[in-house]
Amino acid sequence: MQPPPGTTLKMWGQQEAGPTVAGKRTADKAGKAGKGKPGKGSGIRPSKPGRRWLGILKWVGVAVLAGTALVAATVAFTFWMYGRDPNLPKIAKLADYHPKQVTTILDANDRRIGELFSERRTFVPYDKIPPIVIDSFIAAEDNGFWTHGGIDYIGMVRAFFTNIKAGKTKQGASTITQQVVKTFLLTPERTFKRKIQEIILSRRLEKSLTKQEIMTLYVNQIYFGHGRYGVQEAARFYFGKDIAQVNIGEAAMLGGLVQSPENISPRKHPQRAKERQTYVLNQLAKIGKISPADAQKWINEPIKVVKEPFPELGSAPEWVDLVRRELVATKGEKGMETGGTVRTTLDPGLQASAQKALQAGLRAVDARQKIGRPKRHVDKIDDEIAKLAKRLPSSGPKAKEVYEAVVTAVHDDDNELVVDLGKWQAAIALGTEEDGRFNPEDKKPSERFKPGDIVDVRVPPAPPKVVDEEGEEKTVAEAKVKHAQRRVAFEAGPEGAVVIIDVKTRKVRALVGGYASKVAGFNRATMAKRQPGSSFKSFVYTTAIDSGRYTPAAIVNDAPEVFDLWKPKNYESGKFLGPVRLRDAMKKSLNTVAIRVTYDLKPETIAAMAHKMGIVSELPKEMSLALGSGEVTPLEMTNAVATIAAGGIAQAPRFIEAIDGKQTPATQGSQAIRPEVAYVVTSMMESVVKEGTAAKAAALKIPIAGKTGTSNDSRDAWFVGFTPDYAIGVWIGNDNNEPLGKKETGGTTAVPVFVDIMKSMNQPAKAFPRPAHVVEKTIDRETGLLAPEGAEKATTLQEVFVEGSEPTEVAPRPGEVTEETSVTGDYSD
Repeated sequence: MQPPPGTTLKMWGQQEAGPTVAGKRTADKAGKAGKGKPGKGSGIRPSKPGRRWLGILKWVGVAVLAGTALVAATVAFTFWMYGRDPNLPKIAKLADYHPKQVTTILDANDRRIGELFSERRTFVPYDKIPPIVIDSFIAAEDNGFWTHGGIDYIGMVRAFFTNIKAGKTKQGASTITQQVVKTFLLTPERTFKRKIQEIILSRRLEKSLTKQEIMTLYVNQIYFGHGRYGVQEAARFYFGKDIAQVNIGEAAMLGGLVQSPENISPRKHPQRAKERQTYVLNQLAKIGKISPADAQKWINEPIKVVKEPFPELGSAPEWVDLVRRELVATKGEKGMETGGTVRTTLDPGLQASAQKALQAGLRAVDARQKIGRPKRHVDKIDDEIAKLAKRLPSSGPKAKEVYEAVVTAVHDDDNELVVDLGKWQAAIALGTEEDGRFNPEDKKPSERFKPGDIVDVRVPPAPPKVVDEEGEEKTVAEAKVKHAQRRVAFEAGPEGAVVIIDVKTRKVRALVGGYASKVAGFNRATMAKRQPGSSFKSFVYTTAIDSGRYTPAAIVNDAPEVFDLWKPKNYESGKFLGPVRLRDAMKKSLNTVAIRVTYDLKPETIAAMAHKMGIVSELPKEMSLALGSGEVTPLEMTNAVATIAAGGIAQAPRFIEAIDGKQTPATQGSQAIRPEVAYVVTSMMESVVKEGTAAKAAALKIPIAGKTGTSNDSRDAWFVGFTPDYAIGVWIGNDNNEPLGKKETGGTTAVPVFVDIMKSMNQPAKAFPRPAHVVEKTIDRETGLLAPEGAEKATTLQEVFVEGSEPTEVAPRPGEVTEETSVTGDYSD
């Protein structure tokens, strides 16, 4: 340690003896400078106080400058470090903006029938957005948008002190540019690093894109509540119009909404929405975009929100799921997020006719089977309750089971029935959507039921979940009852499906998946795999004719026979007709003949032909295939039969006609069967309509070919019929695969639906065109051989053959016995 300069020390730590000469001179000068006032203690005179403070200030200034430089260097280093981060998102990707958008689904007449989206957004270019809309967002969110370089530093300082004063986050300072960066490029976490990255990226974005481009990103990307993104979908949802049509008040409401969409929504919180709109209108006036008078005018106007979002959808929900599957199959999962329009092949008139006809057909089954109406009536209600109690499980009715119940009270005022399942009382809510099917005439409960009526009921399933207009999944409200603690419902009626295909183009013109179809519901036309029953015989006999071993005149024995311990019988009567021609076997739907043909040709050959014609489902390679034991969908069944109508050309069904106005190429068809074979089979199927199991369709008085089908125990009823232009498939059955009930067959249940559709189509009487290589011969009705010369007209008929397969042998004259005819009597009834 060194002693102070200017002093003489005797020894380290000893007191000073006095000042030296030099020290004295210094002290004298200091004394003079200090007006002769001596210093205390050491005798050294102090400097002036002003000079001392000046020194302090100088050092403080140096420290501040040094601190500022240090802070600046630290900030610069921080921005440099974070700016060099290789994981920092790239601004370049915003220049190629491809947002998730709504894909609009149109029918063949360009009418909107549905939407596909993961985010409900429709992109609008900047020049299509009214200036007042842009001004509203700037007024609400960022007054300095057009002048700042991405960051509003003054606003940040102002917000900082405002929030400190308030003790909470009361004011934000994010510019629209920063909001774009946060939305597109960064995570929502609140960290120092993320904030620095936000500033860096905002400045870079301002250098990379124009203000108009940044604003375009902003107004198309932001969320507006209720599952809507971007200004176009927001305008449609709240005001029922496109963004180009909004007025000043509506623009201000949208501009203010982005601050907190769910909390300011005019649908949920109209008062908050009005307060926010008022603020934006005043801001617009303040920055000179509208006059104070205009601002006050719209402040005085109430916000008018539409009840139904725009634009209205048509009624074809099945097609939404169809298009979704098609787009995913061709473009992948993101195929439905690209926006634009998809024009389908749907004919809205045919769709409506098919839906109406199916509903009428299902209600007819309800009436025949006493579903949703009294089965019978009893006078002694208490005795009936006692009987029912013996059959009811002690724990009460089980889910999915059907029980008889007796009506004990009818309440017109509350639209309710009180029923008893056996000392287990419950109520049925009438007047619901479900009950509307059983009461199309809208009768009062007392006009439909009275105490003592017996009805079939079930425990209702849990209410389904549906996706509402806001894109949210919600549970359907359950019907409430007043006159009992428990609720039951009528037995569910059968369901059905209809498919209408243009034969030549394979465009699906209508597709109905149930009585009341819903988006994302079970589409029975494409998803229900059911046994086609005898309608599958179309493929059996096509294979037979194609083989060259059978003709429509071929005689096959309809007789009992056992195949691998299985003894099939004919559906209608169980009786056997003996030797019959193949045409008669088809029109009468004789099971044993179809089985004999399948046994002869092998099930594998029949299955291969069905696949070749358009059946895509797996089929069993066994004898029961002849009777339709395989499971198929109504769509594939109809399309495969359309192959016959198309002269043997197989082709995949078409659902999409154009995407964004560009025609989609048709799938290439293939000649699955020869045209002459298709014609002969068509002729045989015409007999099914003229004088067979589909005779009810003959009332249309136009050329129609088709085949009915009824699966075991009447679980499925089918009819697939066609004209030269259209193939129509109808299926009816219970979703739980329970029998439809007595006397429900393809001919009685499905054919009437087909007839109603055809009546609405008003088709001309057009004959099926006959191709080359088809010959027509006069044959003997009994033997199928050529008719003998001079044979009576009643014993002959005209038959068509594939050229080269026609008979050459002449039938014996009446009374003439031959080796072939001598055993005929063995097969008589």
